[in-house]
Amino acid sequence: MIQSQGSNRIYTREVGADGKTCIRVVGTNRDENRAFIYMARHFHALGLPVPEVYWVSADGMSYTQEDLGDTLLFDAIRHGRETGSFMTDEITLLERTLRALAHIQVEGAKDFDWSLCFPVPVMDERSIRWDLNYFKYCFLKGTKIEFSEPKLEDDFDKLVLRLTSDSVSGLSSPTFLYRDFQSRNVMIKNGQPYFIDFQGGRRGPTQYDVASFLWQAKTNFPPELREKLIDVYLDELSTLNSQFSTLQWKAALPHFVLFRTLQVLGAYGYRGYFERKPHFLESIPFALKNLRDVLAELPEYPYLRELAESLIAEEAPSPKRSYSELTPQSNGLVVTVYSFSFKKGLPADDSGNGGGYVFDCRSTHNPGKYDEYKTLTGLDKPVIDFLEKDGEILTFLEAVDQLIDHHVERFIERGFTHLQVAFGCTGGQHRSVYCAEHVAKRLHDRYDIAIHLIHRERGIDKWLKKKMTNNNNK
Repeated sequence: MIQSQGSNRIYTREVGADGKTCIRVVGTNRDENRAFIYMARHFHALGLPVPEVYWVSADGMSYTQEDLGDTLLFDAIRHGRETGSFMTDEITLLERTLRALAHIQVEGAKDFDWSLCFPVPVMDERSIRWDLNYFKYCFLKGTKIEFSEPKLEDDFDKLVLRLTSDSVSGLSSPTFLYRDFQSRNVMIKNGQPYFIDFQGGRRGPTQYDVASFLWQAKTNFPPELREKLIDVYLDELSTLNSQFSTLQWKAALPHFVLFRTLQVLGAYGYRGYFERKPHFLESIPFALKNLRDVLAELPEYPYLRELAESLIAEEAPSPKRSYSELTPQSNGLVVTVYSFSFKKGLPADDSGNGGGYVFDCRSTHNPGKYDEYKTLTGLDKPVIDFLEKDGEILTFLEAVDQLIDHHVERFIERGFTHLQVAFGCTGGQHRSVYCAEHVAKRLHDRYDIAIHLIHRERGIDKWLKKKMTNNNNK
């Protein structure tokens, strides 16, 4: 199974009789499935970079689509995200992505049947207010910060009016609004971007998608790179629409950045506060910084600016509360266990602690060399059986277990709060996944501590809860 961070759909990679792979998708909403299938087929027929849909079940609840591989744009720009300094090849991928976006927005809108969009066909005042209420009820209420609802609604009214203005788009014809255009929804195959998860698309202004992409939490784009990418995008857009007004488009962009940031905070609040998913809680400080920065350019929203400053202050560690305290299992020792691919760089240490272990699994026998295991992972029984029967990895883990046990016991004694253990192999698929699972389960069974297990290249991020006992028997 392929994990999805924010979706209820289930994705599975399947192998056909001809040895080729495809992705099987099982959805929970027939209308949402129908929207994606229609859009994918419409865009694919126009030669736009989306997965081809091969088959749809009779009840419309599942379908198969082209397998675009495992490389997300989010991972392909990891160096830039983590350092703030983007390499030439990363910038090239970003430029290609934004040029391709302009095409799907303009060319994809031609002869498009908007009635098949889900849940609504157009970004209008009502749908904008849904998103603003999402921010109010799922984020603001979740923080328990005091706020004035009348003042907030006054700013919302001004924002709605600006976003629905006839002059906002700068374009003379309808365009496709992707809705969730961000680097986790772009796959890289043979150096080219392909778009996925556009089933929430509808008719609407193009600025929303650019704001979603360039102000995405955790992407860490420097301001000068944002400006360069906006210029690249506008250059492509102008070739597709001769009546395009760059001045109108740029004047409206900050308002869409504000709107998108509020919408994203609503989503983070729901997924984080209510569903208790740590990935979304960890993104909140980044989104709040975006909110404060964009409001500095928009004096017409004074109460939102006041709220942003209060939320930033609330996020800072204090006796009252902090967002970091809302992450699961935060009391006592947390051991973060990673699997990863050395080709994509070492995992970041988000705790700020530094230290820990990075183990290289590449000295052990690699199942990935054999065709029957290439599409499987270290979570699958055939791979597990192969590794355990071969035995090399078990000998490797005997030494690893001794080191980590000693470290965990000393950290518990000394009251430390975080240890990171990472296992790397060639692709982050077989050996490293097996080792990370082994160590995470073993530590969870032996010690009364929280385990944060992350299979980075598989997109899996989960917590093994504390047993809530005082028994740390070895």
